[in-house]
Amino acid sequence: MLAANNDISIDRQQVLSQIGYDDDYKPSARITSLVNDYIDNYHDFLAPSYSYTFRNIMSVEGNRVDIGDSIFLESTVVSRLLERCEIVAVFALTIGSHLEDMVAYLSESGLVLQATVLDAIGSGVAENLAHHIEDRIAELVGAGGFVISRRFSPGYCDWDVEQQGMVFRAMNGDTAGIQLTDSMLMMPRKSVSGIIGIGMPGNDIEKYNPCITCSEKDCPGRRR
Repeated sequence: MLAANNDISIDRQQVLSQIGYDDDYKPSARITSLVNDYIDNYHDFLAPSYSYTFRNIMSVEGNRVDIGDSIFLESTVVSRLLERCEIVAVFALTIGSHLEDMVAYLSESGLVLQATVLDAIGSGVAENLAHHIEDRIAELVGAGGFVISRRFSPGYCDWDVEQQGMVFRAMNGDTAGIQLTDSMLMMPRKSVSGIIGIGMPGNDIEKYNPCITCSEKDCPGRRR
């Protein structure tokens, strides 16, 4: 499924934070002009697409979740979430390869600052597209009285990145044009995949957050 570019937005401070400027630091006029120009034109570098599917949760035993067709999600964090759910949404999204091709071209041309800004925009757009899909799934299942969890991706917490293969198998080939390398990295690079738990209200599905009890305070994927 293709995503309309107007489904995806990004703000200036989000980009500045990605390249190292916090809210209290005023960037130079050159940086401000460059960021503003790229924000005005970043849609030209996007070819966003996404796909998702819904699977029934067959069983949860220990750290292993069976979602049918010999597909097993193996993670303590994921199993603790999905034991509260009836359904799991499996998704994949990408902003396409054009932006990262342009980042590579800028870097090779010695325009490192420009490449850094455009790469930061790409990361922000991919994250915002993931939020858009979360909202879309919440809307769809909400009509049936269900609620959704936070999203989780292979590589988060104790969910091994090797499980990316199971995520893609669950989607039956409809992976928004994303390919997996032998090391389970996604191509294009600005892509996100993962799961969202779906269940009835009252089981704290929406509140489930393993970061609360995790001791790794400096984890880059930490959520409040």
